[in-house]
Amino acid sequence: MQNRGLWIALGLLPLILLAGLIGVFVVKGTGIEAEPAAPVEVVEFQKVVLTPGSFDITLRNSGPGEVTVAQVMVDDAVWNGTVTPSQTIPRLGTAQLQIPYPWVEGDPYEIKLITSNGLIFTHEIPVATATPEMNGETLWSYGLVGLYVGVVPVALGLLWFPFVRRLGKQGMHFLLAITIGLLIWLLVDTTLEAWEEAAEAPVGLFAQPLVVLIAFGTFLLLQRLGESGDNKASGLRLSFLIALSIGLHNLGEGLAIGSSFAAGEAALGTFLIIGFTLHNITEGLGIIAPLANQRPPFRYFVLLALLAGGPAILGTWIGGAAVSPLFIAICLAIGAGAILQVIVAVSQFMRKEVTSTVNWLSWSNLSGVGLGIAIMYITKVFI
Repeated sequence: MQNRGLWIALGLLPLILLAGLIGVFVVKGTGIEAEPAAPVEVVEFQKVVLTPGSFDITLRNSGPGEVTVAQVMVDDAVWNGTVTPSQTIPRLGTAQLQIPYPWVEGDPYEIKLITSNGLIFTHEIPVATATPEMNGETLWSYGLVGLYVGVVPVALGLLWFPFVRRLGKQGMHFLLAITIGLLIWLLVDTTLEAWEEAAEAPVGLFAQPLVVLIAFGTFLLLQRLGESGDNKASGLRLSFLIALSIGLHNLGEGLAIGSSFAAGEAALGTFLIIGFTLHNITEGLGIIAPLANQRPPFRYFVLLALLAGGPAILGTWIGGAAVSPLFIAICLAIGAGAILQVIVAVSQFMRKEVTSTVNWLSWSNLSGVGLGIAIMYITKVFI
């Protein structure tokens, strides 16, 4: 028992000494006297809500120290604004800025904040329009949009199943190769979207490294959960994995559509609906590829369509609430990790069925991967 206590003490000793060293720096300082050439302040406009006669803005201080909002300007004119709970925002803290202003529908506006140190932060509103309120009618409308974008096109893609069942072994492998190509495109697309959203998050939260770690952690977790006793995935189980990964990707698409409408960009939101609907019908083909030599009950196709397309409904609701870029980046990072794991699973599924007549890296399979990427690229062009 005494040896165990000594062992624990030796383990804690470096941490105790480190805490003491940090304490010395805090109390005594570094001994280097230098003033920064200019104050380092960062104020971000996290959410801007337009209501009749008012701009309601959520501010976040992502700089290294506290920030005091000294003045508010709208279109280069000094304007009254109320900052709550205080004009001084602590590091990584948020505040609500309410600006009473008789804005006109369709007009552009520029809002400026001037801090006590004279730094200026700007937010542009290209076209002023009232921000939709989240009520029962709005939720229903957003839900229908998610249904049209996610569930319906994926379900239409599943209708290719009778055609797929008539394919032979070579044809099934070609279709699985197309699925890998589809997933590779989704992986790259989701990763880039997560990276862009992370770049919009407060600097002090280090969102971009977090995105990489979450994606990698999701991949490792799903890879571990996906291992079975014989390390062999059935075709039906693989289809559900593909549907899950596509569903996480479609969650991101729903977030994009919902946030577009929440920001008052109705034209962009409608354009995204058309593009994503066209884009998602090809995903149904990838889901049914592992089922080419099976005949699952009809209820499984319903579950697959809901699993792959349903998250788009949830995404439009979340995006319509104008959530933070960090939350969106985390969701997309989870989707990227899941898609990567499914690519590995599909590849393993194909390799275990390699025979003397079916080569894993045949020209047919490689061309299938290229075709899958090309299909996703061509449909993405319309978004």
